[in-house]
Amino acid sequence: MALLIGSFTIGLILALLALGVFISFRIFNFPDITAEGSITFGASITAALIVAGINPLLACLAAFIGGMLAGAITGILHTRFKINGLLSGILVMTALYSINLHVMGKSNVPLISEATLFTWFESFSALMFGVKDEINILGWMVNTDDVVVLLAMLLVSIIFGIIFFWFFKTDIGTSMRATGNNAQMIRALGVNTKLMIILGLAISNGMIALSGALLAQYQGFADVQMGLGMLVWGLASVIIGEALITKKTLGYIISGAIMGSILFRLLVAIALRWGMNPNDLKLITAVFVFIALILPGLIDKTRKTKLSMNIQS
Repeated sequence: MALLIGSFTIGLILALLALGVFISFRIFNFPDITAEGSITFGASITAALIVAGINPLLACLAAFIGGMLAGAITGILHTRFKINGLLSGILVMTALYSINLHVMGKSNVPLISEATLFTWFESFSALMFGVKDEINILGWMVNTDDVVVLLAMLLVSIIFGIIFFWFFKTDIGTSMRATGNNAQMIRALGVNTKLMIILGLAISNGMIALSGALLAQYQGFADVQMGLGMLVWGLASVIIGEALITKKTLGYIISGAIMGSILFRLLVAIALRWGMNPNDLKLITAVFVFIALILPGLIDKTRKTKLSMNIQS
């Protein structure tokens, strides 16, 4: 049960990553590799500030701003200097590797002995449940700290999901969506599409960096290599979420991205639980993404074949 709750918690933390990837890949159709650097950038900033004695909430805010700056630079390279979008992200991601080392001062910063958001949650758990270390949930004895952390991350995901839904219904959010759908048309209406792309990538990477900030605090450390493969993780979450939902409206798509992140983490946890080598984690991730990519097409093809057979009969 502890494994299940831990998987749900990490899935909810990485749901912020999925929401960030959703903006770049689905709204702008922009292959933003910056994500792999910005998630580590967020973790690095948070870890360095927390070790320096800064309030964890302020550290998370700084991580969000840092991620926004990284995303904005990618957008500027693409829109102002006419550099290919993929290459722009690679340039910023490469630069962030060295920047992250300078921010942390070393390749790994432990947070086990530091006060983080999650130590606050554990203190709140002690206030709620007293001296009880475990509670009974559906016949399973579950650690109270794990339950409080899970509920806190669920609340965070819901809040950001609502904020996203509201934002993309505003004039700016609608302009961003229109820029991704038909840049030429929205440009004719007087919208600065270059600014929309820069702002969108900034928000995207801000969310990704915030996810990294929370992940570092949950794991108890920030590592310069922790962003490796995270872009694939976020993309897989978005794709799985789209496969889970039938309606393609904004609210359902945002909910699907969050659910996709949780489900993807559960699939990885189950694969590891069945005895797969942890060294094969990236391979497992790649296989799941491959399945998520081809499955909707196979299902659609099967439906069309059945429909054709029914018509002929």
